[in-house]
Amino acid sequence: MRFLLRRLLLFALALLAISLVIFAALRILPGDVATIMAGLNAPPDRVEALRAQLGLNRSLPQQYGDWMLGLLHGDFGLSMLTGRPIAAQVGSRAALTFPLITLGLAIALIVGIPLGCLSLMASSSRLRSFYHILSIVGGSIPALWGGLLLILLFSRGVGLVGLLPSQGFPESGWADFGQALESLTLPALTLGILVGASLMRYTRSALGELADSGWIDMARACGMTHNQALVRVGLRLALPQLVSVVGLTFAEMITGAMVVENLFALPGLGSGLVTDLGNRDLIAVQSELFMLAAFFLGVGLIVDLLHRALDPRLKASSAVGEVNA
Repeated sequence: MRFLLRRLLLFALALLAISLVIFAALRILPGDVATIMAGLNAPPDRVEALRAQLGLNRSLPQQYGDWMLGLLHGDFGLSMLTGRPIAAQVGSRAALTFPLITLGLAIALIVGIPLGCLSLMASSSRLRSFYHILSIVGGSIPALWGGLLLILLFSRGVGLVGLLPSQGFPESGWADFGQALESLTLPALTLGILVGASLMRYTRSALGELADSGWIDMARACGMTHNQALVRVGLRLALPQLVSVVGLTFAEMITGAMVVENLFALPGLGSGLVTDLGNRDLIAVQSELFMLAAFFLGVGLIVDLLHRALDPRLKASSAVGEVNA
């Protein structure tokens, strides 16, 4: 319980620090939203009136206090350019981005963990070298190039095998489930294959450290073959380490999703953030960045709790530390 309370306190302090950094960073960017909205040739009194209307003429502590007070009440404010509630805008974008990341992570797990096991269990040195090179090449391809390659191979219209759409998302969203899933397949494959190559290396490394351990020898003494011991015992022992890697990878996939959404013309959080940043819509950008930061921290918190639940040694070491204290 003390561990959970300590992690929740750190989570809240980190969110507060990140909100200050985001607010300060966006205020020192060049450009003025009022000037952009009024037009570059607008008279100064028109720009000043717009600044007063948007609340930009108040002091920075007042603007920060109003923003934080709104966040505590679930009010992310209104977009300076469109006038729409930012919460609804972010919600519609997140309904595309998070399924995309989840689908990409599922593909990465399906590809990465089995291939990581096979790369260690292969009896032929040539086959092991092939898996090793495959993981390095797959992990070193930028998301942009990987996406373009999949478009050239599988997209309708320009692809070698026209199977899947390469642009856009249905206007009706997930109400048209089949078409929505088709629209996300190529982007999710782009994310999943590239991340899967990294997971393949992590899996191979984690199992490799356990391959010569006493746990594997004990399992073999019970009648298992070496490969059976690696899969049934080694993979289970490596699970806490893999959970940490998968959790951090899931959070980092937001960055890859920004590139993929722009490449496949998907109206998600990544492409929306880039658009809002270009339009200097500060209220929308700072709220979107804060939500993404909260997501990163939330995933980190869940990973820590899972890691502690899966590895009893962490509980034991904490108990010893508390007794000694």
